[in-house]
Amino acid sequence: MDLIPAPRYARFADGGTRLAGLTDPLLVAGPGTGSTAAWIRREIGAATGWDLPAPAVPSPAEPSPADPEAGRPETGPGGAPEGVRQAVWLALRPDLARTLGPEWHEVHVTDRGVLLEGADPAGLFWAAQTFRQLLGPDAYRNAPLSRDRRTWTLPIGDVRDGPRFGWRGMMLDVARHFMPKDGVLRYLDLLAAHKLNVLHLHLTDDQGWRVEIRRHPRLTSVGAWRPRSRRGHRASPLWNETPHGGFYTQDDIREIVAHAAERHIRVVPEIDIPGHSQAAIAAYPELGNTDVTGTVPPEVWDDWGISEHVLAPTEPVLRFYEGVFEELLELFPAEVSPFVHVGGDECPRTQWQRSRTAQQRIRELGVDGEDGLQSWFIRHFDRWLADRGRRLIGWDEILQGGLAEGAAVSSWRGYAGGITAAEAGHDVVMCPEQQVYLDHRQDAGADEPVPIGYVRTLEDVYRFEPVPPGLSEAAAARVLGAQANMWTEVTENQARVDYQVFPRLAAFAETVWSELPEPSRRDWPGFERRMGAHYARLDALGVDYRRPQGPLPWQRRPGVLGRPVEGPPPIV
Repeated sequence: MDLIPAPRYARFADGGTRLAGLTDPLLVAGPGTGSTAAWIRREIGAATGWDLPAPAVPSPAEPSPADPEAGRPETGPGGAPEGVRQAVWLALRPDLARTLGPEWHEVHVTDRGVLLEGADPAGLFWAAQTFRQLLGPDAYRNAPLSRDRRTWTLPIGDVRDGPRFGWRGMMLDVARHFMPKDGVLRYLDLLAAHKLNVLHLHLTDDQGWRVEIRRHPRLTSVGAWRPRSRRGHRASPLWNETPHGGFYTQDDIREIVAHAAERHIRVVPEIDIPGHSQAAIAAYPELGNTDVTGTVPPEVWDDWGISEHVLAPTEPVLRFYEGVFEELLELFPAEVSPFVHVGGDECPRTQWQRSRTAQQRIRELGVDGEDGLQSWFIRHFDRWLADRGRRLIGWDEILQGGLAEGAAVSSWRGYAGGITAAEAGHDVVMCPEQQVYLDHRQDAGADEPVPIGYVRTLEDVYRFEPVPPGLSEAAAARVLGAQANMWTEVTENQARVDYQVFPRLAAFAETVWSELPEPSRRDWPGFERRMGAHYARLDALGVDYRRPQGPLPWQRRPGVLGRPVEGPPPIV
């Protein structure tokens, strides 16, 4: 079948035998399955037009296909007996969790209907995603295509599946170009459709602060807005003179987190320290190195790259950000967001080298120069978060000056940082720029819009391997998974983000979910064939993806300079 990501086991009847048409099936929900039942009623019910009443609960006195003691319903041709209404059965199977692990699930399609079983609520939800794919692309629409009652058919057969990694994520940069709340909710739905379970939200940077912090209101009244934006890469002479900005209220964040939790997706918030902080310093100048920069605050940055405005290494700055994180932890509860990302990347040392306050701080702390000063920042919040039951994660620059105890690492500058961290006993999320930066161009052609970085084709992403060869067994176990990163300097709206993310996110989803052979032995022609069906799903979802033949006319950006990099990407 054309399932993406590919399941570990799937068997369907020979000859394309189909379940007799489903029309208004019963929805029978076992204990603990209510959230998936609600999703099926809302999403699949909208697309199919099925009249799905509130789910019935099977009686213990009447064994059902969801009852393990009743055995599995037989597979085979034919329709349901006359007068018997077919059903979609939902059940939790704790034995799957015990024998196979979390998020595993089974899907059984028989002449009596559909049985979805999960090792846990997340597994059951992924079973529902498989069910939706089996129904066909029209199951991804928001309304039925015909006023007439449509018969929906499915192939008779069985699927047993479970994920390779527990961290299957995407990073979305909403700081460079703000994505309104409804766009974030939409991306959560798109992640769920691909069985991805982490959304890393890059909420702050030099170009904007995107989350309301009530005790520091200028972070959004000032820091969320910039006067203009460069159009294209920083070498481009073009500017968009329209002011740009926006932020999420605290209730917006609560809605995003709740929407994610219903889809078994964790949201990892990122507040960047001590670099990438010009927007915060524009709002509160005392956060910066004023003995170097003076008292006139910088504006929220209108350009791309790495700003030299970094946080001052003082106790008041620590207290300020502790207040920020206190509010953040309330918005992102530990049960759905155990990790907090603190950035820690690309922190220039120039201001600290020139600052008397910073140099005095280095002497007081007894740290190893400016590298040690950055490590001191990270270690402080590592302890602070740990005391509150959370885990710090940061970009691999947090290795500089000594690795923070208990911290996890997002390895973006190739594999090297992740290898170092894993061998030292720290958890790692692999997201190497050379493989899974989705802002990088998808083709070398001249029509590619605002070409950035290395060429990373759909096939290149499909051959991404999260665990580099040569890791010891203990270190390999430290690889939590991987995520694809989408930076938005040159993607000014949702359509541009869609173009960069899709279809490559589908290939990435398979690399982190499915049990694939080594990259050189992967079945690229088979995946390409399955993508033929998946493009129809993306069309139904309204995704403005890059077509295999290249960008459509309105997807191009003629004359807008990018940052092409010649040659193949180095593997580091």
